[in-house]
Amino acid sequence: MFRSARLKLTTWYLLSIMAISILFSVAVYQGSISEIRRAAARAAYEQAFESGQNPHAMVLVPGDPFMRRLPESSSAFAEQLFEEAKMGMAYKLVRFNLGIFVLAGAAGYFLAGRTLRPIETMVDEQKRFVADASHELRTPLTAMRTEVEVALRDKEFDTTYAKEVLESNLEEIGKLQQLSDYLLTLGRFQNANKNRNFTEISLIDVVNEAYQDIEPLARAGHIEIQSDIGDVALEAEKESLAKLLIIFLDNAIKYSPSNGKIILRAQAIKNKVVITVQDFGAGIRAGDLPYIFNRFYRADASRTKAKVDGYGLGLSIAKSIIDTHNGKVNVESTPNEGTTFTIILPRKQ
Repeated sequence: MFRSARLKLTTWYLLSIMAISILFSVAVYQGSISEIRRAAARAAYEQAFESGQNPHAMVLVPGDPFMRRLPESSSAFAEQLFEEAKMGMAYKLVRFNLGIFVLAGAAGYFLAGRTLRPIETMVDEQKRFVADASHELRTPLTAMRTEVEVALRDKEFDTTYAKEVLESNLEEIGKLQQLSDYLLTLGRFQNANKNRNFTEISLIDVVNEAYQDIEPLARAGHIEIQSDIGDVALEAEKESLAKLLIIFLDNAIKYSPSNGKIILRAQAIKNKVVITVQDFGAGIRAGDLPYIFNRFYRADASRTKAKVDGYGLGLSIAKSIIDTHNGKVNVESTPNEGTTFTIILPRKQ
């Protein structure tokens, strides 16, 4: 599809450039005719003068703006020079346009590819997103359907068994609800208008709000969260900034060993706020780092041998929140030593 579109776009580029080139060549050719004739007449006149020809039987040189008269033989010579120069000019313009055609075709094909590349990337991402989302939705639905079908075929189906099936189905429904919440949150931040309702907030208040939500999870995993937060004020959307910290802290807890620790730091550097979330868990392989913010991407095999629940959407949501706040994020990680995420946000939007 994109190859055909690229060829069509190249054709339009080529037609536009060639139309301009041909019009320019015609204008140059028409504008040069009088100059060519004048030069031919001058050359013939000089030849006649130098050869000392009989001044009788002079004829007017056709098209000569100076109305010069030459012997008939010299006049024919002038006309011959004019025709040769005119043909030479036409030949050079044809060669010029052929060169423009080749160069414009190559440049048009290249530019068409550059123009369509973002669209192609977006379409590929959309296809991949639909495929990944369909897979994630199909898994719990398949589990629920299988459990129900097995239960219906069981002749010893009783109340206890029915309760177990319903509890299992309820668990799968919870996963579906969690996935739908993730998708709605991701869509909300990715489609957010840049002119959001930013207000001046205290980073300490945001950290406290995020800690209240994440503390039960840290306590259950026997993870200690150490914080070193200065009294920093910045313009941000408080709810989404708290969500951002929850995502990074939750991610750090998932990949930290039991009785481990997480260090949360924040400081103001000139007109920026720098927040770091450091864990000492499994780390991330270098080959996975460029993709960790992609939707549905999970590098479980590189981080831990234990199964980690999730859909690979948390970091995508975090990246969208950071983009909404006109910030950026860096990540440094060493396998089996830990990972450090560094979030840099402007203090003023």
